[in-house]
Amino acid sequence: MNKLWDDLKDNMKEWGASAVEKAEEISRVAVAKGEEFTKISKLKFDILQLQKDKSKVFEKLGILVFKKTQEDNVSNFTGDLEYFEIVKNINNLSIEISEKEDEIINIKKEYGIDDSDIDKNIVLSNTGPLSEEE
Repeated sequence: MNKLWDDLKDNMKEWGASAVEKAEEISRVAVAKGEEFTKISKLKFDILQLQKDKSKVFEKLGILVFKKTQEDNVSNFTGDLEYFEIVKNINNLSIEISEKEDEIINIKKEYGIDDSDIDKNIVLSNTGPLSEEE
């Protein structure tokens, strides 16, 4: 009977150690994914800000074109430095947006994150803790 009891104790120790190792591994993965979710969220925020900036530059371009067409009857902007500077600014913002979108794609690929994982993470982070009544 003592042998059985000793074997059971040894097995319980092994299972406990194995469970601790598995829990540590899972928590490391969770922390890593949490960091990646944070990176993705920041990149998405940056993209939104860049898109807002790009919209403002488009508005500036529209005002310039309207003003020059209306006041100076200009229909050809060849050689207009202000016009081409605004267009260049729009192109640069578009490139920045694309680079950040590519970063998001690379993070998702590297860490095996699906869009549904991000949606779940956003929902969970917005719900807050459950109260004791629930």
